[in-house]
Amino acid sequence: MAIEVHPAIVKNLLWSSEDDTRAFAEALALQVQSSGPELNASIQLRGDLGAGKTTLVRYLLKALGVEGRIKSPTYAVVEPYTVSSPNADAINIWHFDFYRFNDPDEWEEAGFREIFASPGLKLVEWPEKAGQHLPAADLLLALELTDADERRVTVQALTQAGTRLLNA
Repeated sequence: MAIEVHPAIVKNLLWSSEDDTRAFAEALALQVQSSGPELNASIQLRGDLGAGKTTLVRYLLKALGVEGRIKSPTYAVVEPYTVSSPNADAINIWHFDFYRFNDPDEWEEAGFREIFASPGLKLVEWPEKAGQHLPAADLLLALELTDADERRVTVQALTQAGTRLLNA
């Protein structure tokens, strides 16, 4: 097995309104769609309560074509979605929220290893709660609420797949 060596690529952004969050999500959705069904990527979202992690995921899912109410997986832990890509093949997406985990072993006990090994997009809120069980992220977004009610966002592409998504 080849080990991918990839220098992290970092972008620092400032979102002054929800419109900025939406615009980033829409650009990211275009990159996801262009990857097609062979996409296998994990995006981790870090930040305090109220930083905008779920809002970003909702805008991304809407931009990808998810219709209806998009629930936060805070209690269910995971919400699955399937969307069509431009070539009409389906892309599987899982939105995880590990906020309620009391022990990182809950990740393993829930059987998430199979999901993370399968093709698709994994969106992970509160990844630190899964500890060492969680595979490394391709793209890491750290959201911080500022005193001016803006979002300071650090985006790191940690793999080639992350770099392709970050090109949004």
